[in-house]
Amino acid sequence: MMHPLPPRVSVIDSHTGGEPTRVVVVGGPDLGPGDLAARLRAFREKHDHFRSAVVNEPRGSDVLVGALLCEPGAPDCVAGAIFFNNVGYLGMCGHGTIGVVVTLAHLGLVGPGTHRLDTPVGVVEATLEGQNLVTVRNVPSYRTRAGVRVEVEGIGPITGDVAWGGNWFFLVHDPAPEIAPANAERLTDLAWRIRQALAAQGITGDDGHEIDHVELFGPPTAPGAHGKNFVLCPGKAYDRSPCGTGTSAKVACLMADGKLREGQRWRQEGILGSTFDAFATLEGGKIVPLIQGSAFVTSEATLIFDEDDPLRLGARP
Repeated sequence: MMHPLPPRVSVIDSHTGGEPTRVVVVGGPDLGPGDLAARLRAFREKHDHFRSAVVNEPRGSDVLVGALLCEPGAPDCVAGAIFFNNVGYLGMCGHGTIGVVVTLAHLGLVGPGTHRLDTPVGVVEATLEGQNLVTVRNVPSYRTRAGVRVEVEGIGPITGDVAWGGNWFFLVHDPAPEIAPANAERLTDLAWRIRQALAAQGITGDDGHEIDHVELFGPPTAPGAHGKNFVLCPGKAYDRSPCGTGTSAKVACLMADGKLREGQRWRQEGILGSTFDAFATLEGGKIVPLIQGSAFVTSEATLIFDEDDPLRLGARP
């Protein structure tokens, strides 16, 4: 049974390196008890129309990522967050976590210092360095398969690595077209073809999990950057930021190849020229990435869901 939408929902919008985050602060659905993974399942099964109404047109867009603030299931966490986008749900979201922490600071709920945030894939720590700068200690990340070959229709063989950074990624070895906004359509087409080929050829993450992010690379243009990426997200929208979970997956691959040392900085540039600084620590033999970036609040808004509005549940063209 579909639960009715509330008449009004309060949100705060921000962007992290150009990638928007919409945090739902009042009016979200009651997801019941349990850990964040259980509540994500409840969100998906009972309240998916809320997801669509908040982030899809006419109130949102394909590029918008939502974050539902909720009570944490883990102790000592300041909040829980469930991330979602135009087509579904994200286990973790690096740029979104940075946006959530800056939003919590904007609301006066946290100050400078380290805070724990509960997510469906585990607890992450985020340190608010100032008004806008945040360092996220992500979940352990790793490469599960290296040098995987996939036959891509209209392209030919493509080689890449399968890695986990909070979401499942295919990190492409082959050179991509220049990573620039002018090439966004070409990059999207290439990455989408690769994703379709991965699914068709049964190439997955651990335990059969779908690889729903494809990451392309090119030479950097921003000062001090070590690489530039293009990340295609599950709903066929590309990440405007350097992608926090994608940068985590990249760091895990670099560490596995011996190309990055513990504590050594990796500056990842995104398609708009914004950057994340990444480091990694080794804890119990696991690679734990730290991603640093800045977010800025752009608006406080009330979404109105009029019962007579034929598009109150959201729509994708």
